[in-house]
Amino acid sequence: MWSSPLFWIAFSLAVFWALGAYNRLMRLRSAVVQAFGSFDAHMVRWLALLGEFAAAQEVRVPSSPAASVPEMAALQGAATQLTASLAMARARPLQPEAVAALIAARDVLVACWHKGVQALAVLQVAEEGDDAQEIAETGNAEIAEEAEAAGSAREAAPPPAQRLAQWRVRWDDHAQQADQAARVFNSAVVQYNAAIAQFPASLLARVFGFKAARSL
Repeated sequence: MWSSPLFWIAFSLAVFWALGAYNRLMRLRSAVVQAFGSFDAHMVRWLALLGEFAAAQEVRVPSSPAASVPEMAALQGAATQLTASLAMARARPLQPEAVAALIAARDVLVACWHKGVQALAVLQVAEEGDDAQEIAETGNAEIAEEAEAAGSAREAAPPPAQRLAQWRVRWDDHAQQADQAARVFNSAVVQYNAAIAQFPASLLARVFGFKAARSL
């Protein structure tokens, strides 16, 4: 048997196939990791946008800091949670549990964003109404002058509704880019999972510890 040419031919073919199959699995796994890196970059920019948004609200609404609005506080907490989940998934993008935690954190962040923006819109409308009512009730000339000066400043800047609309546009742009990156990652995961589940490559995957990944 050992001296048979057919045995050595078959053995050589098996070795070459194993090397080729292993290299293919490694390429597919690397593609998943690389695709997650692109998604990660978009998520980092998304979180940076939230930081800019919170700082802008602190500056423009000094009498009612964004952190004092419950919905905005929840948004900041969701951003912190997403940052932690993203760091965990960044270290282990092929681990289903890490990706599942990231998905949950992202969904919470999106929900908190919509609630926070809606709450700020209501707050800004209420504050403008309170200013007008205070002037009408007191008739104080000094307050009226301050309101007029503030009104002049507001005329030079976009109205609150327009500012929030601008933030919504930026948010939607980042969301679309992140969704596109997530679709690329999911496609890479599908190809990788299909490869490690296909016989006989599945035997090789078990030997070398290739495990199924989770899509976003």
